Amino acid sequence: MGTKEFGSNACLYSFPSLPQTIFLLYLSPSGGGNQTKNLSFSPFSLANPYTRNPIFKPRTTSLTLSRRRRIANLISGPLSWKMDRLDGPARLMIVSDLDHTMVDHHDPENTSLLRFNALWESLYRHDSLLVFSTGRSPTLYKQLRSEKPMLTPDITITSVGTEITYGDSMVPDEGWVNVLNQKWDRNVVLEETAKLPQLKFQSETEQRPHKVSFYVEKGHAQDVISSLSDRFEKRGLDVKIIYSGGIDLDILPQGAGKGQALAYLLKKFKEGGKPPINTLVCGDSGNDAELFSIPDVYGVMVSNAQEELLQWHAEHAKENTKIIHASNRCAAGIIEAIGHFGLGPNTSPRDSSDILVSKLDNFNPSHEVVKFYITYERWRRAEAEKSDLLIQSLKHICVSMRLPYLPRFFKYFHFTCTLILVKSFILHPTGIAVHPSGVEHSLHECIDTFGPHYGDKQGKQFRVWLDRVFTSQIGSTSWLVKFDKWELTDDGRHCSLTTILLNSEPGNPGAFSLLHVHQTWLEGFAARCQNDWIF
Repeated sequence: MGTKEFGSNACLYSFPSLPQTIFLLYLSPSGGGNQTKNLSFSPFSLANPYTRNPIFKPRTTSLTLSRRRRIANLISGPLSWKMDRLDGPARLMIVSDLDHTMVDHHDPENTSLLRFNALWESLYRHDSLLVFSTGRSPTLYKQLRSEKPMLTPDITITSVGTEITYGDSMVPDEGWVNVLNQKWDRNVVLEETAKLPQLKFQSETEQRPHKVSFYVEKGHAQDVISSLSDRFEKRGLDVKIIYSGGIDLDILPQGAGKGQALAYLLKKFKEGGKPPINTLVCGDSGNDAELFSIPDVYGVMVSNAQEELLQWHAEHAKENTKIIHASNRCAAGIIEAIGHFGLGPNTSPRDSSDILVSKLDNFNPSHEVVKFYITYERWRRAEAEKSDLLIQSLKHICVSMRLPYLPRFFKYFHFTCTLILVKSFILHPTGIAVHPSGVEHSLHECIDTFGPHYGDKQGKQFRVWLDRVFTSQIGSTSWLVKFDKWELTDDGRHCSLTTILLNSEPGNPGAFSLLHVHQTWLEGFAARCQNDWIF
């Protein structure tokens, strides 16, 4: 059994017999000694972290509703993304193309993408919005996500702006579908394009309800576009023709496109009273040009931007000081733009060579957890100095603690527990880590296991990143942090749904104590060699 105290009257319990569940216990003593008459007990399922309700009803209601909801939302996670995920306007909304913008296909180590990931999850996820806007269909978008260490966006715009979806489950925006249905007849598009032999259909996955896609050689593109425009006009069809990448030709409803999709979202946020404070659009090709045409947004053309986008900029937006041509490629160019426009901090935790030393002015649990796992990655890749001091620093985080007596109330659940009682407290030398397999170890044992693994991934594929990092302050110095922890290895991609309990130290922004780590395999992503998964 693992049990952890956090705050003045709250504890977390976990049991090997129930590896998929953690229990939050709140004690409100009504007198001296060991009396715990006002007790609030909440079990939460980790096997299905996206369910919104606890698996059992709380035994009492002494815990305030607002705090119960905050903890439930953190542990359970959102059932689906909602427009009101943030309490107020997004501090920053980044709207980025994927191929050759956020994702650098010429960087096998994914260096710039991982830098962006660490920056976003540590400093922006909690109060900002990430939007991916891609020409890919949902099928090819999901394929890219399976190949690259990409984050989960809040909003996904796919198929060149013809589809808007929310969250990881990609719930469609039906309002946008209704907008695109106006003056659109897919059958007419197919009839007219069939008359031009220069057009070659793209794969079936790229043919969407509001998008018909072809390949056409660059030398024929202008003539084909001109001919199609005349044909559609004669048929009374109001469409948009987009040519990008020197080969891709997409035909969409006139009201569609990356720019119109963004305009629709901005209007929706404004009507909801939460327009983003700042919006940064990012792109590299012709089908991104519309993004830069939206009023009042900042824009970055990454250094590797294609000629067609640079030409558009020279002809239409050369005097716009809110648009820059970055000196860095792909995601590194996006990070550059954040700093150039003063939209927020743009130093990624991965930019620090001595990551445990780097600190923020105020305690940020997301930042500390991201740093912890970057250190873990660097140790195993032999990119950190092999030092006993680092191991001791990690052990220092896992301090000893006093833990309240486990009341007989738990017999209601028929748990078999052996406890060493010292007065009214259980003494435990260190925090507890529950492995995704359900095996439980002390955090010191995990660090002792971790030490000899120095350099075991050197020269091999091994990257670690966190996704969907959400935090909740549940006491004056106590925090719950929930995230998806990913590892990319030679054996494939593996992921655990992770919940961490930690305490900050008042007056010492970078100092914290790690009390409990609970991990559960994400279905379909369990590691083949489970002993290789340490934290």
